[in-house]
Amino acid sequence: MDLDAITKHSASHAKPDGLILQYGTAGFRTKADRLDHVMFRMGLLAVLRSKQTKSTIGVMVTASHNPEDDNGVKLVDPLGEMLAPSWEEHATHLANAEEQDLARALVAISEEAAVNLHQDAFVVIGRDTRPSSEKLSESVIDGVTVLGGQFHDYGLLTTPQLHYMVCCRNTGGQYGEATIDGYYHKLSTAFVELSKQASCSGDDHRTLKVDCANGIGALKLKEMKHYLPQGLSVQLFNDGTKGKLNHFCGADFVKSHQKPPEGIEMKANERCCSFDGDADRIIYYYCDVDGHFHLIDGDKIATLISSFLKELLLEVQWGGWPPFKARLIW
Repeated sequence: MDLDAITKHSASHAKPDGLILQYGTAGFRTKADRLDHVMFRMGLLAVLRSKQTKSTIGVMVTASHNPEDDNGVKLVDPLGEMLAPSWEEHATHLANAEEQDLARALVAISEEAAVNLHQDAFVVIGRDTRPSSEKLSESVIDGVTVLGGQFHDYGLLTTPQLHYMVCCRNTGGQYGEATIDGYYHKLSTAFVELSKQASCSGDDHRTLKVDCANGIGALKLKEMKHYLPQGLSVQLFNDGTKGKLNHFCGADFVKSHQKPPEGIEMKANERCCSFDGDADRIIYYYCDVDGHFHLIDGDKIATLISSFLKELLLEVQWGGWPPFKARLIW
């Protein structure tokens, strides 16, 4: 670990005086113009985590449902899960270290986590469509390379896509192919097979209106539409051609205000849904014939999925087995 080189590069990503940030469930989030040093340092941390786990680690540049002027970053662990809690503490410590203490903080993390600094490291990077995301991704890459790590910049991705890429790379392809095409193929194939197990009432030509929050979800859903059955009509709204990210649209707006987003016209009983800014959250909703708005949020979606899985399990239950029982615990 070349501490002199790290210190020199860090001077180009200087930490603002007095800024203290906390790595939480959503990673770091604040105004984009205050994050350059954090991105550089998370590039450093991703390399250390990669060396320690002997795995590919992901870095996603996004602030999800936050306003367009914000940004953030979160790390993805080897199987596509959130960063381990102990490493969340390392992230907070490293992000808040003063310039003169940065090298010492890196050494302390390496020693505490028993990082083999001679181990190879590989980091994959994705970003959302915020105006600040590309430059901040470059700061991540600067941190990765100065510590000797290798990287692949996927560019524009949804957060779930980056989680998928990390998991694929660390499971030798068993989970899927670590490409955008591999992602679309895996999900669309699963959707088609799952749809065969469900009865469908109404018109065979099914329509879904999607509020894309003027974010990355619009770009990626446009690509994925070509992999979906022709019987499914997906109509995109708030697709980023006009309007700001998450401004009067997106999943957080719809849930918080209990009303449809701007930019989408709803007719009675039409199926509608909204992504958030990085497309890792989705909620469904509709208006009934009396004009009342009905929200199907994560809790209700989980209930529907659980009920469906229970039905499938009951269908395959072997004769002679005791009656199958299932409960959903919140």
